[in-house]
Amino acid sequence: MTSSDTEEPVDHLLRRLAPQVVGVLTRRFGDFHDAEDAVQEALLAAAVQWRTEGVPGNPRGWLVQVAGRRMIEQVRSEQARRRREDLVARQVPDDRQAAPPADSEDTGGRDDTLRLLFLCCHPVLSPTSAVALTLRSVAGLTTAEIAHAFLVPEATMGQRISRAKQRIRASGATFRMPDREDWPTRLASVLQVLYLIFNEGYATSAGPELLRVELSREAIRLTRTVHALLPGDSEVAGLLALMLLSDARSAARTGPDGELIPLDRQDRARWDAAAIAEGVALITAALPRGPVGPYQVQAAISALHDEARTAAETDWPQILALYGVLERIAPGPVVTLNRAVATAMVHGPAEGLALLAGVAADPRLAGHHRLFVARAHLLEMAGDRPGAVENYRAAAERTASLPERHYLTLRAARLAAPP
Repeated sequence: MTSSDTEEPVDHLLRRLAPQVVGVLTRRFGDFHDAEDAVQEALLAAAVQWRTEGVPGNPRGWLVQVAGRRMIEQVRSEQARRRREDLVARQVPDDRQAAPPADSEDTGGRDDTLRLLFLCCHPVLSPTSAVALTLRSVAGLTTAEIAHAFLVPEATMGQRISRAKQRIRASGATFRMPDREDWPTRLASVLQVLYLIFNEGYATSAGPELLRVELSREAIRLTRTVHALLPGDSEVAGLLALMLLSDARSAARTGPDGELIPLDRQDRARWDAAAIAEGVALITAALPRGPVGPYQVQAAISALHDEARTAAETDWPQILALYGVLERIAPGPVVTLNRAVATAMVHGPAEGLALLAGVAADPRLAGHHRLFVARAHLLEMAGDRPGAVENYRAAAERTASLPERHYLTLRAARLAAPP
């Protein structure tokens, strides 16, 4: 066991190891559906046992063994059923055939995460189902977290993930990297998955922490790998640039006690200059190549924020123009919400609030805390303190992120206090 394993929180360690173990078992047994289920059971067992007994010396090997045992039980159960029903006439494999002994690849350093990523983005799945399945199997997000990202009920997302796994099984897909000519059919889903994994790490949707560094770092690592495979793809470069430019601000986004610090109040000296330089270079090279896609536009927006020496020097007119481009090529309520904020920064809060009034009718944003945060911010800009307080409080009630709830509650309290 490495020192990093002993120091890493159990939840983080399990999330990091889960896709590797799914990869090992899928490669061994050839059944992604059952492998994913078996690993989920092993993760639950580990979450209980490791907290009381400590992390084992080889945590990945422990998970492979426990999940593999579950897979063997499933294989034996299925074989017994088939014998009883006389559906097949083949001899039951012995233990060595059903589950080969763990070799150095199973317990050591082989990382099947990229293979697993492309398997979950198989063309038999709709883009939405592929993204949801990959967030579960590769990123280790809970069904509730994935549902939050898609703005749908948890039960709906659970059914979607289950159906996606069944379709992968029915397709007979093998656990290998697709041929290069098949990449374009999966790339859009792969990039969306990586984007959502990064976002969950950069701004955690629920829980006591604002950041989940292990998720954002894994997303950057995987995106670097895809970029190395497709160095000429402008959107891959744009996504990597967006991650680097956003992650560069991470150290300044929280205070000493983990409290949220908004962008306009961050200490920009704490931003990662090397990451900013790399991100700017990537997006500068990608944009002229074209075609321009949403990740490139978002990276360009992020670069404008990062290159401003102070919040007051931010080039809001250019940011507003880029949000206009983004809304044309990738329309959505969150894009319009962000454009409303940029509009307020350029043309005043009244125009921004008018845009928000239009997007508020979108059912995907109904009751979402982001809408209330944006409205509160613009009302505060307009001098409507009671309206801002009401919306900050409404946003605090609706977010599952404890640091964000704390920040919004304090913001409301300060505005409600007498001048």
